[in-house]
Amino acid sequence: MTTISTITRRSFLATASAGIAAPLILDGQLLGQNAQAPSNRINLGFIGIGMMGRGHLGGFLGNRQTQVVAICDVHRVRREDAIERVHRAYATERKAGTYRGCAAYVDFREMLQRRDIDAVVISTPDHWHAIPAILAARARKDIYCEKPLSLTIAESRAMVTAARENNVVFQTGSQQRTEFGGKFRQAVELVRNGRIGRVRTVRIGVGAPNRPCDLANEATPDGVNWDLWNGPSPARAFNHVLCPFNIHSHFPAWRNYREYAGGMLADMGAHHFDIAQWALDMDASGPTEIHPPERGDTGLRYVYANGIEMFHGGPSGCTFEGADGTIYVDRSVIRSTPASILTTPLGARDFRLPVVGNSHRQDWLDCIRSRQRPVADVEIGARTSQVCQLGNIGYQLRRRLTWDPVREEFRNDAEANRLRSRENRAPWATI
Repeated sequence: MTTISTITRRSFLATASAGIAAPLILDGQLLGQNAQAPSNRINLGFIGIGMMGRGHLGGFLGNRQTQVVAICDVHRVRREDAIERVHRAYATERKAGTYRGCAAYVDFREMLQRRDIDAVVISTPDHWHAIPAILAARARKDIYCEKPLSLTIAESRAMVTAARENNVVFQTGSQQRTEFGGKFRQAVELVRNGRIGRVRTVRIGVGAPNRPCDLANEATPDGVNWDLWNGPSPARAFNHVLCPFNIHSHFPAWRNYREYAGGMLADMGAHHFDIAQWALDMDASGPTEIHPPERGDTGLRYVYANGIEMFHGGPSGCTFEGADGTIYVDRSVIRSTPASILTTPLGARDFRLPVVGNSHRQDWLDCIRSRQRPVADVEIGARTSQVCQLGNIGYQLRRRLTWDPVREEFRNDAEANRLRSRENRAPWATI
């Protein structure tokens, strides 16, 4: 089986043949108050330019601390659309002529060979998070990787190991920790300060677990490198549901399928379980028991070592139920019973979370410069991803599971332990 280390040593085209243009040069008067001089900007490469990738691209194009120098995607129309978007943005920024300085790639391994790229933004489908992130870490690129962090438990630990061994700044795309008006941050601080008393139950309202892919075979359209899109997943024919022709599609349906993602449980679950982990002070741990229902796609129960129970099911978002009250939080609302839990301000001696801004991307950039760990560091992303994966394994096996969050293995259950990882398709390594 090919190893990831072998993949990084393979020969690729020289960067000159990729059509890399000269860096953008800006007159100092055009730089904003918070802008960096061109030579001091953080050079970014993008791996995957679907729905989330386009959103991140717009955010970083509007930030003069960064320079987008490369776009990689296996879908030609998406790739070319993004390249032209970059060129238009930088041509407008310098207020004269044209700009052609962003290079296009189909294979991310070629892009990672560029020494001038400081950091990468990974917004691929979930089955393509681990390998690019590990190779990027080994190439000493700082990383912003979308959630859920990994497809399997083994991948998540391998990503943490690669990040730590290479001292890279790694932000998981768990934007609820910084954005949405600070509602989630407020809820976490209130729970951690005991405002609802001893926490008894957490309810996480997100969608169904993943399922095997049963889509029909279709002909691969021109302009799509389907073999590379499918990558380490089992071989199968193209289907437009997995790789839509419409580059502006707002629903990535590949999320439903076990070969590529963790279902809707892991889609919004990677956000809301993340807030639960944060509030329960479990960023470096996880539950110890998983109790799936006999049937159905909701109702799975997690149990933590301290006795707190967390349910997959309930109203959208997070509901924290304690001995003295309840807090409910979602992206557009936070409320409590009694109402005084929210209206009584925290005191000077109360617990406070570390201060960060209201931009997840900016937190990452700030940490790249300071070399501090960001608010959703890779270890945090790994643990949240594992909660989602434990739920999916529970639904798949339909029996009580006992989990050791320190050893990251199931106790006395060989079948469940096999599901912590998978054999990747050649030439991609098993992680």
